Amino acid sequence: MVGSIMGVVHNAYTNGSVGVQNCNGVEEKLDCLRRLIGKGDGDPLRIVSVGAGAWGSVFAALLQDTYGQFRDKIQIRIWRRAGRAVDRATAEHLFEVINSREDVLRRLIRRCAYLKYVEARLGDRTLFADEILKDGFCLNMIETPLCPLKVVTNLQEAVWDADIVVNGLPSTETREIFEEISKYWKERITVPIIISLSKGIEAALEPVPHIITPTKMINQATRVPMENILYLGGPNIASEIYNKEYANARICGAEKWRKPLAKFLRQPHFIVWDNSDLVTHEVMGGLKNVYAIGAGMVAALTNESATSKSVYFAHCTSEMIFITHLLAEEPEKLAGPLLADTYVTLLKGRNAWYGQMLAKGQLRPDMGDSISGKGMIQGVSAVEAFFELLSQSSLNVLHPEENKPVAPVELCPILKTLYKILISR
Repeated sequence: MVGSIMGVVHNAYTNGSVGVQNCNGVEEKLDCLRRLIGKGDGDPLRIVSVGAGAWGSVFAALLQDTYGQFRDKIQIRIWRRAGRAVDRATAEHLFEVINSREDVLRRLIRRCAYLKYVEARLGDRTLFADEILKDGFCLNMIETPLCPLKVVTNLQEAVWDADIVVNGLPSTETREIFEEISKYWKERITVPIIISLSKGIEAALEPVPHIITPTKMINQATRVPMENILYLGGPNIASEIYNKEYANARICGAEKWRKPLAKFLRQPHFIVWDNSDLVTHEVMGGLKNVYAIGAGMVAALTNESATSKSVYFAHCTSEMIFITHLLAEEPEKLAGPLLADTYVTLLKGRNAWYGQMLAKGQLRPDMGDSISGKGMIQGVSAVEAFFELLSQSSLNVLHPEENKPVAPVELCPILKTLYKILISR
């Protein structure tokens, strides 16, 4: 029954993409994408995920599990910086996770990799994030072991000949890293495809106030044309995807690549829609993290009151709709995948968790937005960016009750309150 319902939901929101029933086998999907990109025999399709947060690591592992068996046709790698040490408490927790999973324990023993985790548990050695990622452990998601991954710590080696680059970086690091990547692409003949998983924005005030999304940051940094840059968003939770729970995603951008990539990424438990409205989906991707922090606060402060959470949901979606209509010419309605992505992020995820921890007093805003075991809380920088942008008088709107022009932020009480708590403190 559940399967049939999910099938109806999928068919309702495919947005014209090819349905699951028309998908070919795994190797055929790979061959189809290889042909489109122009790969010949003996020349593997090279995919690299840049950034090893939860979603970036899961995305690489998902591809490795699905296509890694075709070694002569595809190469999947992930880049992360070297040198990040794993603290003693995390090493102890990791050891517990390993011993609670017989399949993981046996795999490490077969690979002669178990002893180092014993030594780290005892404090006799230090583990590093890139080292454990090779064994399938993401530092931001220790409790969900992944498959072993090919990890590269040299950025030039990782990206210089990549056909598809997956941006798994926080939005606050995207521009800097892709400016560095652009140096390694000066001699390229072919244009890479870039899939951005990043959610967040930069606020630009000149020549007129506007937002810069991660795909635009990449375009500005690398000069890769926008038709080759796509955004992949939810609704999904990274750990649930890898555990093969039912999950969805939507890939947005030019039709040339979004439809074949949607087909390439789609799996029985991971339904991928495609959509042409890149701007709205990326803006909503940043906004949902803003309001997820508030959702976590409300949940903690009201002891998970269903009524309080529903009222908050109604108010925050109203603000989100208001903001997107200001920032996009013809934004897509907050419905279907967009609404589902907002809802799941408010229910669960690192930003909602962060809001809960703040409300409970277990974290403080002055501790920063990079949290051990969770990674970057992207909603914090997004609060500041949206507040700064919507405070500009050049964007003034008419106040519905006072009948006078005001900055848009004056009509966004939740955003104003989050700014006071997180930024003004």
